Amino acid sequence: MCEPVLTVIRHGETEWSRSGQHTGRTDLDLTEAGQAQAKRLGQALAGIRFDVVLCSPRLRAQRTAELAGLVPFTVYDDLAEWDYGELEGLTTAEIQAQYPDWSIWNGPWPGGETATQVAARADRVIDRAVEGGWARVAVVGHGHMSRVLAARWVGAQVAVGQWLDLDTASLSELGWSRNLRVLRQWNVTAPDVERE
Repeated sequence: MCEPVLTVIRHGETEWSRSGQHTGRTDLDLTEAGQAQAKRLGQALAGIRFDVVLCSPRLRAQRTAELAGLVPFTVYDDLAEWDYGELEGLTTAEIQAQYPDWSIWNGPWPGGETATQVAARADRVIDRAVEGGWARVAVVGHGHMSRVLAARWVGAQVAVGQWLDLDTASLSELGWSRNLRVLRQWNVTAPDVERE
């Protein structure tokens, strides 16, 4: 079995990530600050050779990959952000006005994806990385999906992602220790990358 190292990269800032709006299907580009963040990510990744770069189909992830120099990349639909359904574009406070105990981790998800559905997508990403025969894989995606990916990497339930905060334009590393999957680094921002 191959033991690849996955470098998980969250896209740079968008208008909605700055305002705290849930952004799943909406295809936003990076802000000027987000573009600068992506370029600094490229500097932080300089010298690392990736065997493959897997990227979300969303523009914000693809622009981050391009500006960070992670080209060519392969668009992989399973890396899309959690589909928030009817909650798309709303902030947590706005959602909790209707569903007082709501969080993305426990729902409900009216018209969107359940935690089980997102876990299945994350599992397919992991299977592809492990079965691909690659040593180093870059995964360019989104906040919630990356947190789910990390939870599933270590065999945990999706809800474990609630304890894995993730800033825009951050780097994380999923790897191995004594044949076990581990989180090697989490939410590392490149020098001078502004945090949300």
